[in-house]
Amino acid sequence: MKPIGEQRSLAHLFERVRGARRVFVLTGAGVSAESGVPTFRGGGGAAVWKGMPFNVISSAEMIERDLPEVWAWFDYRRSVIERVRPNPAHETLARWQDRFADFVLATQNIDGLHERAGSRCVLELHGSIWRARCLNCEARKDLRADDDGKRPPLCSICGAMMRPDVVLFGEFLPAEVFARAEEAARSCDLCFVIGTSAIVYPAAGLPEIARGAGAYLVEVNPEETPLSALCHESLRGRAGEILPFLDRHIFGSEGVDV
Repeated sequence: MKPIGEQRSLAHLFERVRGARRVFVLTGAGVSAESGVPTFRGGGGAAVWKGMPFNVISSAEMIERDLPEVWAWFDYRRSVIERVRPNPAHETLARWQDRFADFVLATQNIDGLHERAGSRCVLELHGSIWRARCLNCEARKDLRADDDGKRPPLCSICGAMMRPDVVLFGEFLPAEVFARAEEAARSCDLCFVIGTSAIVYPAAGLPEIARGAGAYLVEVNPEETPLSALCHESLRGRAGEILPFLDRHIFGSEGVDV
C-alpha cells in the first residue's frame, strides 16, 4: 500500500514535481511540532507564563509595558528549542533547494530549524527567536553568535535597548520579507504548503496567490484545512514521512510502480 494518495494521483504529482522549475514552499508550525517544538499556546485558554496567556506575553503591548519580562519569556522558549533537532521534513527541503532551478522557502516558524538543516536564505515571515532587534535604529544581533547575557540587550550601534526580532500579536509582518514571499508565490509553477493551519493571515494568503497565478498547489498536512479545497493535491500525513517519500521516488534511484 502506498503511504499517500492514489496510484494515479501520485503518478501525476510525480510528473508535475519533476517538471517544475520555479518552486515556492510555505511551512508552518506542524513541521516544527514533528521535531518536538511546543506551540507554547497552552490549552483551553490556560495561562502559560507567570499567569499571563500566550497572546499577552507575546504581544506588542508587552514590549512597552515590561520588556525584561518579554525577554525572560523568550529566553525560556530558546532554552526549549535549542534541545530539538531538524526532522526529515526540514532535511528534505534543504535538499530541494538544489533540485530546482528556482526554489524559495518561506516559513511561519521562528525556531531556525530550516537553517540548521541546511536551508539557505529562508524567508522568515514571523522573524527569528535567535535574533534581537534595536528599538531605535532597527539593527539586528544574532544571539547565537553574540549574546553577553544582558537583558534587555543593548544595541552595539546606538546603545538603545533591543527586543526579540519576532512578529508579536498586534504587529505586522516585515514588509520586505513578505514582499519577497509574495513575488515568489506569484511567479512559481509549483507550490507546496506544509504543516500550516492556513488560518493565520497574511501568510495563509500566499498559497492562494500562487494558485491564482496558475501554480500547481500541493498541501501536506495530517488534517484538512481551509486551503484543502483549493489544492490540486492534499497529502494526509506527517511531513517528516511524506516529503522523504516524495524525494526518494521522484529524485532518487529507487523506482515506484505507479
